[in-house]
Amino acid sequence: MKKNILISSFDMAIGGVERSLIGLLNQIDYEKYDVDLMLFKHEGDFFPFIPSGPTLLPEIPLYSSFRNPIYQIAKEGHFSIAISRVMAKYIGSFYGKMKNIDEPGYLTIQYGWELTNRFLPKLNKEYDVAIGFLWPHYFVSEKVRAKKRIGWIHTDYSNIHVNKKLDARIWNKLDKIVAVSEGCSKTFLNIYPDLKEKTTVIENILSPEFIREQANAEDPKEIQKKRGKTTLVTVGRLTYAKGLDDAVRACKVLVNAGYNIEWYVVGYGPLETDLENLINELELQDRFFLLGKKTNPYPYIKACDIYVQPSRYEGKAVTIREAQILGKPVIITNFPTAKSQACDGHDAIITPLDIDSIVTAIRTLIEDKTIRDRLIANVLRMDYGNESEIQKLYKLIES
Repeated sequence: MKKNILISSFDMAIGGVERSLIGLLNQIDYEKYDVDLMLFKHEGDFFPFIPSGPTLLPEIPLYSSFRNPIYQIAKEGHFSIAISRVMAKYIGSFYGKMKNIDEPGYLTIQYGWELTNRFLPKLNKEYDVAIGFLWPHYFVSEKVRAKKRIGWIHTDYSNIHVNKKLDARIWNKLDKIVAVSEGCSKTFLNIYPDLKEKTTVIENILSPEFIREQANAEDPKEIQKKRGKTTLVTVGRLTYAKGLDDAVRACKVLVNAGYNIEWYVVGYGPLETDLENLINELELQDRFFLLGKKTNPYPYIKACDIYVQPSRYEGKAVTIREAQILGKPVIITNFPTAKSQACDGHDAIITPLDIDSIVTAIRTLIEDKTIRDRLIANVLRMDYGNESEIQKLYKLIES
């Protein structure tokens, strides 16, 4: 008899977590498992890429409101949710100031769930396994009847700020915890060592064949290849974590030093205006380009000479592996989980987390063809396909 599986997440907006979810859904054996997919909101540029295998559950209005502005939630009559969201925002901000936290975003999300949880409905169906794919895991731990509950970690816990007491309460309600990299698991267990026995690693599932196929699907019109010019590309949300302000400043140093470069960023996010202002301030309008969100980022990666990931922290950056699959020399900053993503000097350059070091790494790859060619040759020899990771999930389901 088939086991009933529930997988839940927020929506299918463009992002690494969502690409990872698509990879997982594409690999599940639907002859073996009946899978329901619970998306709180049926939207996002990746929504059309959901395969036919899972059953998409209907939206539940109180859950779909999580992505809406507070005034809209109140306008729709969900006053308890709206008031709870306002309280969460202020509590998160207050707690952040008390702890000298610059980025209280995770706290706001956490308190948002904690305060609204009592007003949210439960699912009626019982499942053999309920999987929460995106933190925080209030939904699968408290709103779903399941014999086994599994929650995913996609981020580097050494660089996020949460209320640990509330967080631990939810993690302890899960039967298994899945981190997307060894580095991600290590930083999580440094915070919660008591959860070691229930924590395992399942990497984001990538198909090299699909990535190469998508890379050839179109030409990126914004990128014009010119003799003597070096094209840099970064893919990621425009957030503090991605370190794109450092990228802009590194670009300025390189331009001032006489390097003929153009740097393109594929992605969108809350810091777009701040980055645009910085680009204008440093007079880089013809050198550093924010291209916005792209449903298919692979042609842009394919078009670059060097792929750069200047992140301050990552759980497992899918884009790094995608660039390697496309045969690109890669530079990544030495965020805490970097060494679980690449081998310095072999399939990437891992550089310290500062502007001067990013500049030095880029200069090295521009000037030293031997190093550049060695990185390219090494990534082309590697088999980065990891579709077999799905077997680890099957083992968790069946154990």
